[in-house]
Amino acid sequence: MKYIFTTTINKEGKWYVAHCVELGVASQGKTIEEAQANIKEAVELYLEDAQLENLPKRPSLITIFEVEHVQA
Repeated sequence: MKYIFTTTINKEGKWYVAHCVELGVASQGKTIEEAQANIKEAVELYLEDAQLENLPKRPSLITIFEVEHVQA
């Protein structure tokens, strides 16, 4: 069965940290591409032991918003 998951990738120091939103699984890499490959592998390993009936049926909805910070 194929699943679709949402991943965020953030630069933290010298590393790119990838986080699977739906599962809470994380991994890292020295490049974005490496982080993507590593998170895919981490999720595949996670799924080996997961109870598949508890997995989300569709990917998360990701939105963005802007906040203006005004210092007092």
